[in-house]
Amino acid sequence: MAELPTGTVTFLFTDLQGSTRLWEQLPDAMRGALTRHDEILRDAVEKRGGVVVKTTGDGLHAAFATAQDAVAAAVDAQRRLADEPWGLPEPLRVRMGVHTGESDLRDGDYFGTSVNRAARVSAAAHGGQIVVSHVTEEVVRDQLAGDVTVTDAVDAQLDLSS
Repeated sequence: MAELPTGTVTFLFTDLQGSTRLWEQLPDAMRGALTRHDEILRDAVEKRGGVVVKTTGDGLHAAFATAQDAVAAAVDAQRRLADEPWGLPEPLRVRMGVHTGESDLRDGDYFGTSVNRAARVSAAAHGGQIVVSHVTEEVVRDQLAGDVTVTDAVDAQLDLSS
């Protein structure tokens, strides 16, 4: 395993949306699809200098020394996942969350509020989306690829007061 970054770390969490239903309906097809899913995610993380800390059922938790690499890995992975011929009635849709902050490292795993925040950011995403925390967005804002844009989720909130 590559050395885990320390200090300020950017975390990427992923989760496969709707996997329980797909596993119940198509267990044999999902075995192969999940293997390919894992390969795509691991490859995207490692090509951008990240380290897979652990898999989490049908997702993963990765750590990066830079926010730029974490966001680039997430973009790479989403594009490859979207292009993959899954052999399922629907494509696999993965939600991703990215957050940057300090964390404690103990026995090959991270602990602390930054890890918890990254997991919550991921949970806020829908399949096919990458949600980044405000902290991460501030770090990468001026360094995103030309075809990648950030939409402020606060602007998308519904006003139910009227």
